[in-house]
Amino acid sequence: MSNIMIKNLLKTIADITGEEEGAFNLRSNGCGVERRSSDNIIITPKEDKPGINITIKPNTNNETVYIPVVITEAGVNDLVYNDFYIGENSNVTIVAGCGIHNDGDNNSQHDGIHTFYIGKNSKIKYSEKHYGEGNGIGERILNPTTIVNMEENSYCEMDMTQIKGVNSTKRQTEVNLNKGAKLIINEKLMTHDSQSAHSNIICNLNGENSVLQIISRSIAKDNSVQVFHPIAVGNNNCKAHIQCA
Repeated sequence: MSNIMIKNLLKTIADITGEEEGAFNLRSNGCGVERRSSDNIIITPKEDKPGINITIKPNTNNETVYIPVVITEAGVNDLVYNDFYIGENSNVTIVAGCGIHNDGDNNSQHDGIHTFYIGKNSKIKYSEKHYGEGNGIGERILNPTTIVNMEENSYCEMDMTQIKGVNSTKRQTEVNLNKGAKLIINEKLMTHDSQSAHSNIICNLNGENSVLQIISRSIAKDNSVQVFHPIAVGNNNCKAHIQCA
């Protein structure tokens, strides 16, 4: 697979057009191929399973970490665990995303399990784009699991987008909000042909004055199928708004 193809995938899923500043981790065909940390954002490989730990020091401001994944071979079945530890009083952007190019006869699949531990008073912007392409009959399968634990007065905005070309996706999201925490999820999915997309979200509003907003926008073309199943559980004095179209 040419470097040009990989560069095009990175541009599509993570808006990467060159060597980005700051912390960076690239996973390709099931292996980590490039990794660098910054002074305040430390990326280390896991020792017990595939994946990385991203540790953001307290009081880190206006920094970005990139963790894209690309698959360019048929028959790849990739499972990865990424844990994010965000220190108190931080304000950072996390750019993820997965692109699959499959020209072969066998399926290629990526299952990413992302767990966030967001410290008090921190503000996080998370962007995740999924995209598939290729001329083979092998499917392009993406199954993201997102677990978010938010401490007091933290804020998190998640933009989760499926652009096109993904044959099947099962999206699982679980959230726990403590006092004064606020989470905004913007989900945008596009399916076509005979593709399928299932999105399950469960949010536990455990803390007083916690806030949840979920906005899902979907386009299902041709014979494709989408299922959206959100659940907000209010365990305290809280607010939740869920909207889909």
